[in-house]
Amino acid sequence: MNLLKNLRYSLRLLRKSPGFTAVAIITLALGIGATTAIYSVLYATLLAPMPYPNPDQLVMVWSRPGDGRNVVSAGDFLDWKAQNNVFQDLNAWTGTTFNLSTAEQPEEVNARVTTPGFCKMMGERFAMGRDFLPEEGQLGKHRVVILTHKMWERMGAKPDIVGQQIRMNGEPYTVVGVLAAGPTDRLNVQIVVPLVIKPEQINHNYHWLLVMGRLKPGATRAMAQADMDLVARHIGQEHPDTNKTWGVKVEDLKNDFLPEGTRTTLWLLMGAVGFVLLIACVNVANLLLAKSTVRRREVAVRASLGATRRQLFGQFLTESLTLAVAGAAAGVAVSILLIRVLLAIMPPFTLPSEADVRLSVPVLLFTLLATLLAAVLFGCMPAWQASGVNPNEALKEGGRTGSGAGRNGLRRVLVVVEFALALTLLAGAGLAIHSFWNLSRVDLGVSTDHILTFNLAVPAGRLKQPEQIVKFYRELLEKLRAVPGIVRAEAATGTPLLGAYNGMGFNVVGQPQIERSARPDSPFQSVTPGYFQTFDIRLVKGRAFNEQDTANSVRVAMVNENFARRYLKGLDPIGQRILVDQLIPGVTGVGPTVEWQIVGVFHNVRSFGARNEDVPEIDVPFAQSPQPQTSMAVRTIGDPVAMSRSIAATVRSMDSDLAVAEVKTLDQIASETLSDDRFSTVLYGSFAGLALLLAAVGIYGVMAFMVAQRTHEIGLRMALGAGREQVVRLILREGIILALIGLGVGLIGACLVGRTMKSMLFGVGVIDVGAFATVAVTLLSAAVIACYAPARRAAKVDPMVALRYE
Repeated sequence: MNLLKNLRYSLRLLRKSPGFTAVAIITLALGIGATTAIYSVLYATLLAPMPYPNPDQLVMVWSRPGDGRNVVSAGDFLDWKAQNNVFQDLNAWTGTTFNLSTAEQPEEVNARVTTPGFCKMMGERFAMGRDFLPEEGQLGKHRVVILTHKMWERMGAKPDIVGQQIRMNGEPYTVVGVLAAGPTDRLNVQIVVPLVIKPEQINHNYHWLLVMGRLKPGATRAMAQADMDLVARHIGQEHPDTNKTWGVKVEDLKNDFLPEGTRTTLWLLMGAVGFVLLIACVNVANLLLAKSTVRRREVAVRASLGATRRQLFGQFLTESLTLAVAGAAAGVAVSILLIRVLLAIMPPFTLPSEADVRLSVPVLLFTLLATLLAAVLFGCMPAWQASGVNPNEALKEGGRTGSGAGRNGLRRVLVVVEFALALTLLAGAGLAIHSFWNLSRVDLGVSTDHILTFNLAVPAGRLKQPEQIVKFYRELLEKLRAVPGIVRAEAATGTPLLGAYNGMGFNVVGQPQIERSARPDSPFQSVTPGYFQTFDIRLVKGRAFNEQDTANSVRVAMVNENFARRYLKGLDPIGQRILVDQLIPGVTGVGPTVEWQIVGVFHNVRSFGARNEDVPEIDVPFAQSPQPQTSMAVRTIGDPVAMSRSIAATVRSMDSDLAVAEVKTLDQIASETLSDDRFSTVLYGSFAGLALLLAAVGIYGVMAFMVAQRTHEIGLRMALGAGREQVVRLILREGIILALIGLGVGLIGACLVGRTMKSMLFGVGVIDVGAFATVAVTLLSAAVIACYAPARRAAKVDPMVALRYE
């Protein structure tokens, strides 16, 4: 009964003060909404169970060269599957592309190529049709396909599509199933086809498969690791040349593909919105403290009529809880909007496919907990202060609001806390912004303007012989160069800023030879002669490739500065020779070791993004190591995007079944390599800006209320000769002192944030004096601006009116 009575009274009071109520609810809605939105992402990514049956049984199994991890050779996979004792099932998969025939022109689609049984092991559900049969993993029976749900919808959502044929890579494939809507739709995959491991692909030296297993009931990851260590030692004894120093690494599937930096970012963002919620709570606490001061006479009357301190405390706490619930309701609406915005601006594939970001029951329970916590945080202090009012003193004050040092002292402390929290959050944003600024100014090693890139996925088996591949690309490049508006055209097995297709182990002639299984490795790509000129990659020493570097001439190579510094230290790189296994077109494996003579050194290119500055690279002439699948680039006179149609038409004139895919300018690729850092910086900056706004509103509210309380004092000062400027300085000084104390305390938090963010920063120290000084000045400026309006209002007080009022 008391609770209902308190609730009705609280609602009546809130209706009587619409301005106060609106400000408090909006403040809480922003804090609770931001916290709920970020927690939704964090829960779906890191805490929620994966949407598969018995998800804890699913593990990834990697090859382990030293302390790292690597993809798996076909020979290793088949040996693991035959010799292990801990897995119910073990399946392999890889990725590829297919040219899907359409009514207009071929379209490149991404495919997951899996051993039959993969979908069953995962527990993936089917909307219609079936999984692959075991025999469909055999050559000749493999032309079947499963569509993802989103691909089925793109193809018209035909209910009778199972059993129909679609044409891919110029060959008919029968649709046998359609996956139900789910995690696979959040992958960059449109179709699933069976993996056929041909006899010639079974070796232990070419790593190209991903392997996943489901543990037997009762088996643990530690048991699986111990069992696979035994298997790896046995394989190493049988194949010492390739496996002697390689082991096996068993890891939980959950978040195994999630970069550590993304996990850190999620937790830091959770901390950031937690600070925003705390600042919001401090703001509302200050509002309630001010309101409780105004209501001292009311409390005194109630106490005189017999209300106990417990009853008074309960009444004020009920008011706080009512505000918190209203703020939470508005906060849920804010969180829904924020989640949509987050998912819209988030770079593709930032989160694992299993992460279904939405307002789930656990998330709403978190919101409820945050609401109760907020009510306690901002409600207890005002409730305790109000319930402790001395009735005799309050009634003696009459109509005055009072200006007790204790009451104002508590509000000042809250302002200090608010500014300390705001500075900590702003410091984190400042570090992120400085780091992003450094990244955006990195020398990428290439000129990105007026270049259009695209992939040319030639179907397997279409181009088999090296001479055939070289002839095809020579003719295609000649046709592209003849297109009006294109000045250069090149092909390569990689793209600057995105990296090379292959990584190869090597030895340097004249240095101690390292056994095959322990050799260092380097990105290795084949490029056509004008590659370096097209991308404006600076030649540091020696010469670039030319048309005389053919299959019949001496094998030559170029290396970057990182390679020369790391592996040829103290030597003249020109003339040095390196030994690399030969790549044979159309063969899933490597050939004999061949010798390449270094003829040039080129300036480092950030081949795997702006952060990766110490990556070696080996480039060889395309004519000496041709591959059917390439990335192509053209340099144009005008807008590169405008050449897309002409390029597609030129490619179709060579082969009508070929699709031009991933058409992007190099400027766009450069921007996309910074997308994760840009996204994090925008979020940090947004939440820091919100904290700055709330802190400014908080100090404005405190100073405005203090001016209203001190009207009599200010009038007396002015009556005794104080000028308006002196009054303004008095109020500003008090506000600035509070802000400075808060900044001093906040610097400690800023240093701690810098240490926490260390792994995410680029070219920024954990204590960045410039960033810290900038955010401190920004916050102090906001405090001055927030205090100026109350100070001006104080300076306009009429002494006679103020003294007569008291």
